[in-house]
Amino acid sequence: MSKQNKVVENNIEVIAKGRFIWGSPFKIRRVAKLIRGKNILEAKAILKALPHKSSRVLGKLLMSAIANAKNNNKLDEGSLYVKRVLVDEGPRHKRYQPRARGRMYQIVKKTSQLLVGLGTVEGDK
Repeated sequence: MSKQNKVVENNIEVIAKGRFIWGSPFKIRRVAKLIRGKNILEAKAILKALPHKSSRVLGKLLMSAIANAKNNNKLDEGSLYVKRVLVDEGPRHKRYQPRARGRMYQIVKKTSQLLVGLGTVEGDK
């Protein structure tokens, strides 16, 4: 997971990226929709309560973004909210399984590229 900071018109958006995450973008987007626009505490609670594998991955990425905000930008955790969550498709890994009569069955293992951006409540809302 890498970190980046982006200054947008006197507001700082703190970014954390996760690349080559094993999991379908379709399944990860289901969870990402639930935390978009929420306060940090609400987003943490939602991700902790969900049984999906992608909620654990997004939770780690959210914690990384919070750590970036605290350490790199000296921002208070209470004033942060989830500004944006982007889920894009990554490279696909193709595997093959032997089938009857000498045929092959293709198995596609999908990956995702994630980006979590945090903003401050005073500046944006």
